[in-house]
Amino acid sequence: MSSSVSEDRNVFQKIISHAKEYGFVFPSSEIYDGLAAVYDYGEYGVELKNNIKQLWWKTMTQLNDNIVGIDAAIFMHPLTWKASGHVDGFSDPMIDNKDSQKRYRVDHLIEARADELTLAGKNGDAERLLERMNKYLAKEEFGKLKDLMDAEKIVCQVSKTANWTDIRQFNLMFSTEVGAVAEDASKIYLRPETAQGIFVNFLNVQKSGRMKIPFGIAQIGKAFRNEIVARQFIFRMREFEQMEMQFFVRPGTEMEWYNKWKQTRLQWHKALGLPSDKLKFHDHEKLAHYANAAVDIEYEFPFGFKEIEGIHSRTDFDLKNHQQLSGKKQQYFDAELNQNYIPYVVETSVGADRAFLAVMCNAYQEETVTQTSKTEDGTEKNETKTRIFLQLHPCIAPIKVAVFPLVKKDGLPEKAKEIIELLKYDFNVVYEERDSVGKRYTRQDLIGTPFCVTVDYESLTDNMVTVRFRDTTEQKRIAIKELHSLVANEVSFKRIFEKI
Repeated sequence: MSSSVSEDRNVFQKIISHAKEYGFVFPSSEIYDGLAAVYDYGEYGVELKNNIKQLWWKTMTQLNDNIVGIDAAIFMHPLTWKASGHVDGFSDPMIDNKDSQKRYRVDHLIEARADELTLAGKNGDAERLLERMNKYLAKEEFGKLKDLMDAEKIVCQVSKTANWTDIRQFNLMFSTEVGAVAEDASKIYLRPETAQGIFVNFLNVQKSGRMKIPFGIAQIGKAFRNEIVARQFIFRMREFEQMEMQFFVRPGTEMEWYNKWKQTRLQWHKALGLPSDKLKFHDHEKLAHYANAAVDIEYEFPFGFKEIEGIHSRTDFDLKNHQQLSGKKQQYFDAELNQNYIPYVVETSVGADRAFLAVMCNAYQEETVTQTSKTEDGTEKNETKTRIFLQLHPCIAPIKVAVFPLVKKDGLPEKAKEIIELLKYDFNVVYEERDSVGKRYTRQDLIGTPFCVTVDYESLTDNMVTVRFRDTTEQKRIAIKELHSLVANEVSFKRIFEKI
């Protein structure tokens, strides 16, 4: 096993454990042994995720005067998914093991085999295996995929046998029924993507907002996919959140806008704090039925480079199909050209959960610290400890400021709570008086709090406090009246936007 791969996997397990222990992500329904591929966000996780979503929303709707937002319903008319192609074409190649009766996604089985080869140091064999898989998937040559599984001796994880059925397509949409009476109920779907809610509202937004092409519509919302095998923590889930923007353009200009948004979105991830050497583009070998160009922005997780955002040139596929099936024109009158046309669309789609996971993986830091102490006989003793902290950008950190009284008496808690009152209307702040100050610092490091403020006896007379900075552990004495401006400057969204 490669030491670097093994180390990365160990780090990822540490991140998963850290996320649970410190209130970021919990397994859903854990008291009932959980529900596979479904997770809950804890008290700090929901703050971090909301901050990432707010950053994306402001980037789209506040920094661009031609992009507005909507919030479409999860339930949509079932013909929506007929027009979009999901009813007929939203499926993955699946295979069942006859002995265990367990169903698998074929690509996941083959990717797992490639991971085994990589761990064994056979990187070339792993790459060739994935290349053949992608080639067969692109051409939907399921017989050759089955032969590939046989050649690699891929077996069921449960039965340990290779007694497989033929490969067949399996639709990933969740369905339910709407209606008060069972016999009158109609079949509808939980949306597998948020984009269609934008497309069916294209004319509503264009007319009510007096939007002029080119313009965009942004949305953040839940989507649902019946993933058979979900892996890598929250990277692939059955219930997830998307941050999507559909940008409507003149036909013929779509590639210009596609390339522009491709670069713009890469810069956003860098501004989020993800380093350039851990980000890359991956062009699609097999284009979706609606696209004439597509690229993924991939981040190097501890388990390898994986997609966190897709940029697609969707042509006029969606609006044209909705026009045909609904009988309602989905055209835009371009006064400059004096003509009607169905706009082309460039899509940017980022998974909020994947962005969250990338930020967590990037922020998790283990730092070796040497501390000097004196023994009873007065000699100095050096101790090496590991300091763990989350190096989150202050503007997305769940808690911005933690305020501590040095002791729980003599008016120090009251003074600390005055500072809480000063800051809490503009920032997410916490008060903590338990344990030693050092232990309180450690806990705030573990949840990524950028600033800790300690109130001591001198604070009662000079109105000064000690501010401790998370990343450097530097401590600085400043006036209480300067606290608000210090924090406001550091956590302002403008600071992160300046990097875009």
